[in-house]
Amino acid sequence: MRTGARPFILVLALVLGCNGSRDQLLADLQSPRPEVRALAVKKLAGQGNADDLVLFTRAAKDLAAIVRAEAAVALGESQDPRVVDLLGELLEDADEDVQGRAAMALSKVKNDKAKAYLTLQYGRRGRATRQVIVQALKNANVPDAMAEVVSAEAKAQWDRNLLAFTEGVLPERVGAAEELGKSGRPEAVSRLLPLVRDSQVILAAAAVRGLGDAGDRQAVGPIALLLDESFPELRESAITALMKLQDPAVAQRLQAVAVEKSAVSPLALDAILAFPRAPETSAALCAIVLDGAPSEALDAGRSMRDRGGCPVDPIGERLARPATAASGLQAVIGLGPTAQPLLAKVTPWLNQPDTSLRNLAVEAVAAVGDASSVPALQKLYEQEVKGLEALRADWVTQPLPERYGPGFDPATSPSEPHAHGAAADADRTAKHATLFERVKALNAARAKEAGQSVVQHRVPTELYDDVEAERLVPLATVLRALGTLKAPGALELLKGYSQDASTPLRVASLVGLARLGPEGVEVAKAGLLEPERDLQKTLAQALAESGEAGQAALMELLPKMGSEKLLVLDALTRGSGVPVASASAALQTVVREGGPEAALAAELLGRMQAKDAVPTLIKALDEPNSVARRDVLLALGAIGDAQAAEVVARDLFHDLPEIRAAAASALKKIGTPAQADSLAALKGDYFRSVRESAGAALTKDGTAAGGAR
Repeated sequence: MRTGARPFILVLALVLGCNGSRDQLLADLQSPRPEVRALAVKKLAGQGNADDLVLFTRAAKDLAAIVRAEAAVALGESQDPRVVDLLGELLEDADEDVQGRAAMALSKVKNDKAKAYLTLQYGRRGRATRQVIVQALKNANVPDAMAEVVSAEAKAQWDRNLLAFTEGVLPERVGAAEELGKSGRPEAVSRLLPLVRDSQVILAAAAVRGLGDAGDRQAVGPIALLLDESFPELRESAITALMKLQDPAVAQRLQAVAVEKSAVSPLALDAILAFPRAPETSAALCAIVLDGAPSEALDAGRSMRDRGGCPVDPIGERLARPATAASGLQAVIGLGPTAQPLLAKVTPWLNQPDTSLRNLAVEAVAAVGDASSVPALQKLYEQEVKGLEALRADWVTQPLPERYGPGFDPATSPSEPHAHGAAADADRTAKHATLFERVKALNAARAKEAGQSVVQHRVPTELYDDVEAERLVPLATVLRALGTLKAPGALELLKGYSQDASTPLRVASLVGLARLGPEGVEVAKAGLLEPERDLQKTLAQALAESGEAGQAALMELLPKMGSEKLLVLDALTRGSGVPVASASAALQTVVREGGPEAALAAELLGRMQAKDAVPTLIKALDEPNSVARRDVLLALGAIGDAQAAEVVARDLFHDLPEIRAAAASALKKIGTPAQADSLAALKGDYFRSVRESAGAALTKDGTAAGGAR
């Protein structure tokens, strides 16, 4: 062979080898395995053959997301303007990874149509894709990319809602009215105000709710007039809107609703409690203390304890007359220790024959917390016990049998003529009983593995109880008061009632024990494992209010509880105290388990400023559909650890406005300049709540505010 022929042979072999490799890739495009097809698309794209564009177009319709994703990348690498529409379709793909790849591919085409697709889809996609779209626009050298897409989204939302509001049918107008209000724009307020008096109540109520979200106080006057309307939906919407507008000037009008003892009275009280502290709100609350329904009067009184209480002279006048004594006693119960000057006017009512007034007097002296009332309460206790002694005597002094006597067990074979059929029935009954026991044992084993306690139902000691529950209320009230005032011997006395067959007495004793310090709490906490839901709720609240010992007991039992965890966490969040530091581990477990309990656990961790919980809270944000996402973000903000800033900032791109607002609020407390551009962009968001949160997170010079380190 001539040496001059060798280069020609080498080139021919190389060409044949490449063709062979390409033929294999073309064959791989028909493979039944998606990963093989995806790899083939990727390798063909790397060869840069313009004729392969048709292959990538076909791959973009593949059933497998992994193939469509590689096709999107390949189409982008071609930089062919003809693929923009196809990439726009892939930007709407069901798979988020495909959406992200399509967005980055569009950034490489660099024409106005590609930019329009990216801008349009920002408002329609989820958090991950929205973040990629902003990055794609930055890669395409679009200035202020996030601000531009946020502004475009806001304009599209406004135009859509305005069109539905002006031209839609009634249900569409109702929804649009609320959405327009959430924008907080002056134009929205001017359009909604005329509808406050609309003849269609459902539309007027929606307009009122929208005005509440708009936050413009010029709407306070027209909305306050609706409190005199007779339509419950309209009145409820008005109260909710006034609560958001936070104008103490309407406190007196809300007070009138709160004392009318109607279905919306509790909501009116909540609105007053939400207002900033001012003379108007305090005066309204004191009026509710005197004239509101028992539940509203109690809540208003408790809120006034921190404000120094209410004037005692009007309450004293009520206590001086039997006709008005009940409202006076109810006021003292709410005001608690701040009503100490009225104690001398309360104690005479402990000796009244009227049971309801006597019970209120017992609760009142217990709320005041003066130990000088203990002897009178002990005397009342002796009287109640003596009056119930005969009624509560056991009919049967021996324990009730737990097994059948000879000849009475249905599982045994009878001697009647139809013994065969009866024996079959008895055998079936025995099998069912055995199966039931096996199910109980299996449930008990599962609970033990999960670290939960098995709830034991209380076996009745009597076939019939002569004493109705209402008859035991006076004794229960005295028992609870003795525990509250820490009367001598109260611990042993209440221990004796903690296992009583009567639920009212058992609840009263457990609540009283919870107020007797660590030793009483140790006995009372076992009641959380009882099956009665109301007992658990009442006891959990008492333990949460009893200080560090009670809160520690709640946290100790939390891992052993199932669905009742929500009761414990709710009681802890309602309290003003902070759980002990050792509670962090148990609360982190609840966050990891997810569900509605995770939201309350995250709130408590934030209140504790538990820095050791930061990794757990950050991990919880990986769950895209978590119901606790907003609470987790706010908890991270309350803790203020800078390591969470980057993760929290991702939710500035979230598609839900309440999540974006929470992320901005959290970043305000964490503080990091790296997020300033994103926060500045959100100042153009459609929703007022997001704009305000983002603005608050920025300082005057436009940089992120400094937070805890």
